[in-house]
Amino acid sequence: MKELALKVFRQPPDRLNCAQSVLHAWREVVGGAAITVAELKPFGAGRASDGLCGALYAACLLAPSREEELKAAFAARLGSLYCKEIRAAKQHPCADCVAQAAELLGGKH
Repeated sequence: MKELALKVFRQPPDRLNCAQSVLHAWREVVGGAAITVAELKPFGAGRASDGLCGALYAACLLAPSREEELKAAFAARLGSLYCKEIRAAKQHPCADCVAQAAELLGGKH
């Protein structure tokens, strides 16, 4: 799932954001979801609820029963759940966040 998400993240022709890229990968691997890729357009670049990383936000939307597990593992790997904090630390580019969220989400579905 990680490779599928990275393949479309910010790449032409669609230039999907972090949240959209995770959803796209989910749809390719698992199948349908109640939300569309277009609906996640507003949730990239730190605009997800509570300032969450958009990639993590999408993962939590897709696997709500695993939200706490996903958040804990994501924070352990990237140091934060929040886009602005991750960016400010300058240790992980957005592509890392997409990769980690997709990988964590793909672990179980």
